Amino acid sequence: MPSAVSLRRAARETVSGLPREFWWLWTSTLVNRLGAFVATFMVLWITLDLGGSAFYAGLVVSLHGLGGVLSSLGGGVMADRVGRRPTMLLAQLSTAASVAVLAFMRDPVAIAAVAFVVGMASNASRPAVQAMMADIVPEKDRVRAFSLNYWAINLGFAVSSTAAGFVAEVSYRAGFLVEAGMTLVCALVVFLKVPESRPTATEAAAGPAGSVGLGTVLRDRRFMSLVGLSFLVALIFQQGFVGLPVAMGEAGFTPADYGLAVALNGVLIVALQIPVTRFIQHRDPKRLLVISSLLAGYGFGLTAFAGSVGVFALTVCVWTLAEIVNAPTQTGLVVRLSPAQGRGRYQGMYTMSWSVAALVAPLMSGFVIDRYGADWLWGLCALVGTAAGLGYGALMRRLPGEEPVPADGARPAAPADQELTPSDVPPPQAAPGDTAADRRNPSVH
Repeated sequence: MPSAVSLRRAARETVSGLPREFWWLWTSTLVNRLGAFVATFMVLWITLDLGGSAFYAGLVVSLHGLGGVLSSLGGGVMADRVGRRPTMLLAQLSTAASVAVLAFMRDPVAIAAVAFVVGMASNASRPAVQAMMADIVPEKDRVRAFSLNYWAINLGFAVSSTAAGFVAEVSYRAGFLVEAGMTLVCALVVFLKVPESRPTATEAAAGPAGSVGLGTVLRDRRFMSLVGLSFLVALIFQQGFVGLPVAMGEAGFTPADYGLAVALNGVLIVALQIPVTRFIQHRDPKRLLVISSLLAGYGFGLTAFAGSVGVFALTVCVWTLAEIVNAPTQTGLVVRLSPAQGRGRYQGMYTMSWSVAALVAPLMSGFVIDRYGADWLWGLCALVGTAAGLGYGALMRRLPGEEPVPADGARPAAPADQELTPSDVPPPQAAPGDTAADRRNPSVH
């Protein structure tokens, strides 16, 4: 068993050497997630408090997701053109205002409309946050930095979901207003402490030749394949927040029961994310992505056998392990495939895969549960996880191995016969007959 000295040394190595700007951005993330309520409890608010059907709840959450789909690309373009910091501030202020308005809505049409606006506002900042982290953190430390940020997301989620489960039994409106207030605090931290990090014109000119537009991203077939696989994985993980609460509610469990079960997801990530990342950061990403996809699919598949809060919690443990492995591995791969001057657009496209999943998953789960029952939903998750694992295995065969990064962070020259990533070569030009394909977060949770 590791000694206290070795644990302290591991903790120091994990947090040391990262820029001060990263820690302020990390703090804003933590504050934001401490106030999270809407995304986690919207389904329960609609079905239990307002008396809506599972289909209507799925429709509203899907509109929330549609807003996120539209704002993902817009937020990515803004992050590249206007800057990371202004994009984050505008998104956070808009989120706070729209969440506060949603707290007082009772008309079904008004709820759907405001939920759409909340989805747009809350998702617009994600490409900017991810791009800023890639800007300010050296390449050799990025997997560690993304892991720490994911840890902050889930530390906040573990606290907020547990508390909000009990708050929801008293007043859903109070939970919405708390989230609005915490989002304002998050914006204040960004305004006072987080500087702009967008590469200057000189820095961009020093990178690959040519500009990076959305067309460039869409023509990047390897990256778009990653986006498609990310969508499948996200479709599975979304069930923890759309399918699981409905299934538990129909089985007679309370919002507090669901809050305690799903809070285990955040608790385990807080406890295991950093040590697991230290264990996997130098291991084969192909194997990690395949294993995590299978664990996600079959972790949710096991929910078909759950009949108590304890068994539901056990299934949460399985798919949480998948999330812990998938998040830093996939995020590191996204950064490797993203040119510096187009990070906002690439991150926006990647974020959109999760937003599309947030749009599709509620409708899928609502339809399947209403028509066939929850067990069919969990079986479908197992099939999707298997398909994603096979897809990652095929994709990673075509990827070059990650090159060692010297101490100064400079990328070594690639051998003439080695395949290069998009960050090493000019953006690809469309070949005759090319078509645009569809493409973490994380986050998140």
